[in-house]
Amino acid sequence: MTRPPEILAIDGGGTRCRVACEHNGQRFHFESGSCNVTSDLDGSIEQIMRGLKGLARLLHIDLEMFKDTPCYLGLAGVTGPEKAQDVARRLPLTHVRIEEDRAPAARGALGRQNGALIHCGTGSFQAVQHNGRARFAGGWGARLGDEASAQWVGRLALSDTLLVHDGLKQPSDLSQELLTHFESTTGIVAFAAAANAADFGHLAPRVTKAAAKADPIAQEIMRQGAERLTFALTHLGWTTGMPIMLTGGIAPSFAPYFSADMQAALTPANGTPIDGAISLAHDFRKEITG
Repeated sequence: MTRPPEILAIDGGGTRCRVACEHNGQRFHFESGSCNVTSDLDGSIEQIMRGLKGLARLLHIDLEMFKDTPCYLGLAGVTGPEKAQDVARRLPLTHVRIEEDRAPAARGALGRQNGALIHCGTGSFQAVQHNGRARFAGGWGARLGDEASAQWVGRLALSDTLLVHDGLKQPSDLSQELLTHFESTTGIVAFAAAANAADFGHLAPRVTKAAAKADPIAQEIMRQGAERLTFALTHLGWTTGMPIMLTGGIAPSFAPYFSADMQAALTPANGTPIDGAISLAHDFRKEITG
């Protein structure tokens, strides 16, 4: 490659950072580690730079060739313009647009069509897009929100297990399984004191499997999650007939608990967050050149 790529796009999330570019109709990808610019700004910059350097090696060009390429970044932890500017100042790029990571996820899943997105992975958020404008809810992190996320499901399962121990809730196979796994309520409390969102999220498959077997505690958790998601979507403007895309590992597990009209609206996502970041990078390039 003798010329720099036309655009750069970066999707940085709590699990990994995806870096991509397009040149002459070809797309190139490189993946690095966890990226959240609020919880670990230095580490996030390191992972972004690792991704850019890896992409440059893949293209057999010097990193400096990226300098004037329009770059769109959708990053976890971007809480506003000041945080975006903090990131921009530390990158060797002239033309950057930095937003939170919900925007590329919505563009990737929905494209430019009217519709709704429910994302439930380790974290969660919802979006409804109408006439090219998206409204968002959620995505505020494990301490303040992320209802119906994998960590939320795992945390509720442990909380309910402690209620069972106290005699305030009827026991179930799930509560017994968790008590056995952690050996005691002391084990549960010790785990929770040191656990991060991903640790709680690793418990979610136990809940979804139990719910599929009609475990009452597990089904109640999944039902509560579906109710939270339904409430958010309807208040964001979703109406019957608008397609709904589900993304994230646990999101499809809530489908049986949605109303019939929501189940009928479920549609496969158009693309991924990095697809959305690439699309938004092209929009950014047009603004610069146009």
